[in-house]
Amino acid sequence: MLKSISLAGAALALVMSSAPSSAKELKSIGVSLGSLGNPFFVALSKGAEFEAKKTNPNVKITAVGFEYDLGKQVTQIDNFIAAGVDMILLNPGDPKAIGPAIKKAQAAGILVVAVDTAAEGADATVTTNNVQAGEISCQYIVDKLGGKGDVIIQNGPQVSAVIDRVNGCKSVFAKAPGIKVLSSDQDGKGSREGGLTVAQGYLTRYPKIDAIFAINDPQAIGTDLAARQQQRSGIIITSVDGAPDIETALKDPASPQIQASASQDPFFMARRAVQIGVSILNGQKPASTVELLPSKLITRDNVAEYKGWTSERKE
Repeated sequence: MLKSISLAGAALALVMSSAPSSAKELKSIGVSLGSLGNPFFVALSKGAEFEAKKTNPNVKITAVGFEYDLGKQVTQIDNFIAAGVDMILLNPGDPKAIGPAIKKAQAAGILVVAVDTAAEGADATVTTNNVQAGEISCQYIVDKLGGKGDVIIQNGPQVSAVIDRVNGCKSVFAKAPGIKVLSSDQDGKGSREGGLTVAQGYLTRYPKIDAIFAINDPQAIGTDLAARQQQRSGIIITSVDGAPDIETALKDPASPQIQASASQDPFFMARRAVQIGVSILNGQKPASTVELLPSKLITRDNVAEYKGWTSERKE
């Protein structure tokens, strides 16, 4: 699948190189992301900047975090419209509620590409196959527990990526009758602090927890910290992201409870989103409006071979 994506990228480059000289130049991009306090979104921002500057070295990029406040994101889109950007790269706070703001931007002649999470009405979407990510992360738990145990799904902000991961996880747990889900609706807010707070509640409430699936790496790290603080051991913690922090944890003998993470590649994801956006600006519509990038499970056993998130140094 990765090969087909890279071939698509090569084809895209050929399309772009043959585009007419009258094609719209990419002069400015507005980027609205979940939180710039999360390394995942910082990598997304850097990937967008890297690819945009390959198209136009003088492109103006404005990247902001909306901190999962939909009203704030709508205001950011209004600001991008007022600034007359050519493209908005959007990590939508709500797939449906953000729809009117997207239509307003499009009415102003601005292209909108959703990245990481889906949005109703966006011109294109590039995201990890989040259902698959949730499935492989939770299948690891089922396999390690031999199909029997008390588990928790630590939820997060209700964006499409999180909803898909949780649905993928639930589908796996549902096929294992010996797995009992103690909780699946607590919001760890996508952050280390949120994961810590929510996990403290679980650990106080439930004397027996065999495993916790956290919807992203920061929440998993917060969960591990909560377990250490309460001197609870023997809990399998898995998540999604494959971020540098989780790589470190998976290699650390002192954090044995963190055992797996389904990988994403935010830098590459943002690059693809900009590539597709530029191709649309050049009059080339993508074959599909949604591109799903595959996820791979990173564990303590294979982390040494994991290449990690790509960057401008590791294309």
